[in-house]
Amino acid sequence: MRTKPLVNFSEMTRNTLPHYYDYAYPLNKAQQVLKEKLGEDLTLYETEEGLDELDEAIDMMLQQEDPAIEKLGSIYDTVAVSTISYNETEQYQIKPSLNNHIFYFPTFHVASMKIPIYQSHMEFERSFIFARSDQDLVLFLKYITKQQRENMTEGITVLTDTEDGLDRSKEKLTNQISRENILLDNNVKTDIFRSIDEFFVGSGGFYKEYNIPYKRGILLYGSPGNGKTTLVKSIAGSVSAPVVYWQITEYTSSYSISEVFATATKMAPLVLIIEDIDSMPEESRSVFLNTLDGATSKEGIFLIGTTNYPEKIDPALINRAGRFDRAYEIKQPGEPLRETYLRSKGLERFLDETAISQLTKQTKGLSIAQLNELYMSIALKWHYEKQVDAEEIVKELQENHRKTMKQEWEMGEYAGKLGF
Repeated sequence: MRTKPLVNFSEMTRNTLPHYYDYAYPLNKAQQVLKEKLGEDLTLYETEEGLDELDEAIDMMLQQEDPAIEKLGSIYDTVAVSTISYNETEQYQIKPSLNNHIFYFPTFHVASMKIPIYQSHMEFERSFIFARSDQDLVLFLKYITKQQRENMTEGITVLTDTEDGLDRSKEKLTNQISRENILLDNNVKTDIFRSIDEFFVGSGGFYKEYNIPYKRGILLYGSPGNGKTTLVKSIAGSVSAPVVYWQITEYTSSYSISEVFATATKMAPLVLIIEDIDSMPEESRSVFLNTLDGATSKEGIFLIGTTNYPEKIDPALINRAGRFDRAYEIKQPGEPLRETYLRSKGLERFLDETAISQLTKQTKGLSIAQLNELYMSIALKWHYEKQVDAEEIVKELQENHRKTMKQEWEMGEYAGKLGF
């Protein structure tokens, strides 16, 4: 049963209208438009924070010209109704702004609007939803969540902690790396991909069959340049589930941790990737650990953490069930892996079999990234001079690696003048 509001906009005058109630004017106009269109009043709802999937779903529906959404009109005549964006494949793109519009979803008898609000010398946006009933709204939100989850499978959703809150973006998977091309110890690779496959095949049927909690966390650690990121990209491109990449920064807080896991739980089952997990701010670590311990916070989430500095990881993160279940060391490539990698790059264009075998032995201690640089240097040298001293290039890379690890740089007169 509805009760009569204490304050009615229609009874207000400019002299009695409080400045903080200014946004009621466009809301009142929107209600009038909706009543004219539908012949009945709709209930007004304010969206809570964390309903960003609504904006993303609307944006996608507009791009696809989905008939399930209608633009009823703009709100302010002096606020932009279109936005300009740049897409690497489509170049410049002009599309309707999510702000300053009334959108209607006829199947669910639901409308939404996001309006700019100007108060206390500040501008911010607030979203509102109109619905015929609570039941209609719940069905609509479930539909939106389903649509968003399907959209998320078409790329990687990137969440970045910023000074202004959690920023969301989407990246397409490019240069897909097959599992066969992942250079890892076979036992480690098999173990990781089996656990990934069983998590998502048959909605986690393996976990149900063996009465295992439907959540898993693995930590990948090892020195830089040996394929942790490559492995993560391969995993992201080989699962038919949403993949969320969380970029931890100095702005990571208890609020953003809660928001990330709320999004992940809502869209589960999915993969949640946290690279450089050791960079978690000290003041946020206890909140993060407590979130991992939550009864439902990881339900349906396959969590992957990576670090180049395992010594910085709080032992409590690994040595407690329900946080990270397994830790895998991504080691420096041994001789067989180095040979496989060098041959896969096509070194036979520049070196004979004897030289390649010798090079494989000489590159002990180099990472996959450094082996890639070795190939690049050899190819560049050959391109210009039609001859190459691969052994000399290897020595240069190893010396550079040694100086990097020991911070032995010859700065000369420029020491202290780099500005950081």
